[in-house]
Amino acid sequence: MDKIDFSLWLKEMDLAHPLVIAGPCSAETEEQVLKIAHELKKTDATVFRAGIWKPRTRPGNFEGNGARALPWIAKVKEETGLLTTVEVANAQHAKLALEFDIDIIWIGARTTVNPFAIQEIADALHGTDKIVLVKNPINPDLALWIGAIERLYTANIKNLGAIHRGFSSFKKTKYRNNPQWQIPIDLKNKYPTLPIICDPSHICGEREGIFEVSQTALDLKFDGLMIETHFDPDNAWSDAKQQITPTRLTEITKALRVRKGRVEEKDSVEKLSNLRAKINILDQQLIDLLSDRMSVAEKIGLVKKESNVAILQRARWQEVIGKMVEEGVSSGLSAEFIEKIFKAIHQESIEHQKRIVNS
Repeated sequence: MDKIDFSLWLKEMDLAHPLVIAGPCSAETEEQVLKIAHELKKTDATVFRAGIWKPRTRPGNFEGNGARALPWIAKVKEETGLLTTVEVANAQHAKLALEFDIDIIWIGARTTVNPFAIQEIADALHGTDKIVLVKNPINPDLALWIGAIERLYTANIKNLGAIHRGFSSFKKTKYRNNPQWQIPIDLKNKYPTLPIICDPSHICGEREGIFEVSQTALDLKFDGLMIETHFDPDNAWSDAKQQITPTRLTEITKALRVRKGRVEEKDSVEKLSNLRAKINILDQQLIDLLSDRMSVAEKIGLVKKESNVAILQRARWQEVIGKMVEEGVSSGLSAEFIEKIFKAIHQESIEHQKRIVNS
């Protein structure tokens, strides 16, 4: 799979800017769909998106028009020339999307978590030359994301890509779905030619953060953006808070900066080289410090074994994490970052102590 150049479909579009996929969260009416599409024709959008099957987390809300909206999407392409994309969640959806000649099919986060559903969709799309994009699963599981992509590849689907829409988290943050940027970065490292599109609408959950997240995605060399767009966002039938107007979309795409892939100026190259050398030294020091810390943890485990004391000391752990978060914030680091780091360190310490106590 890693020998395939998955970016060929994107290269064939020959765009002067990152790919922009835009359109409403839901296809509400034919009039609404066409009005938005014609307004998007004046923007940098290349692909029109709209949800037609919209099962919500809880029943009772608008759940989409279903297959009756597919002719509306087909009409978008006929009247504007924009490419079209819809989300599919099962094999029947996929077959209908092919029947109506939808250009790009995307698989949603809740479907990606289900290998049975993915396999059925892969079988329904077997051998298609349509573009298929896979959103990350709702939980931060890279293997699950890769597995979905591999199932489609095994079904002889070569025009593949991924959509990063953030990950669900029990703990509330400023994001609707935590971006956890390292996960899509790891995906890109494994498959360098696989196009990755960022969905800032679902990451943010509100329109104010869309520019910032979009710029971060471009800084990380993502290949495009999927942004929910509506001519009257506040009165949208679903996800009103995270949709923007076509006018705002234009403002955002004009303000975004696309960074160069590498530094070319001689002075800058030398500066980066020196700074990266310092980073390498610091990284090695971090590894050495962590190794030393685990050695101390093992000695603590030995004392606990000799004294028949439980490995987890909750009061001590709460004291440590509280102090480290406080010191981290005072040093300009985010509380969320410090918590993640020290929870990982604590878990590793527990594993080392378990080996000692159970030996």
